[in-house]
Amino acid sequence: MKSAYELAMERLSKSSPTVKLSDEQKRQLADLDSQCAAKIAERELLLQGEMAKATQKGDAEAMEQLEKQLASDRKSIRADFDEKKEKVRNPGAK
Repeated sequence: MKSAYELAMERLSKSSPTVKLSDEQKRQLADLDSQCAAKIAERELLLQGEMAKATQKGDAEAMEQLEKQLASDRKSIRADFDEKKEKVRNPGAK
């Protein structure tokens, strides 16, 4: 008798089969991950300087806005790189 987990995994594999990635695709995905991390770090460094200035001035409103901007930038960068990674995973798809 199969466990609920095994049954769920069978259904999952039928509905969306596992995609095998080539070594080149794995390398490209790893490269995209490192590029994404670098872009986010670059953006954080840029905004941290501005955040430090806002903190020194005691400008809480500017600080809050910079934090929101950083969160938004992270989200858009990740979305952009997720799209690129999906193209690497599925080169035939648009």
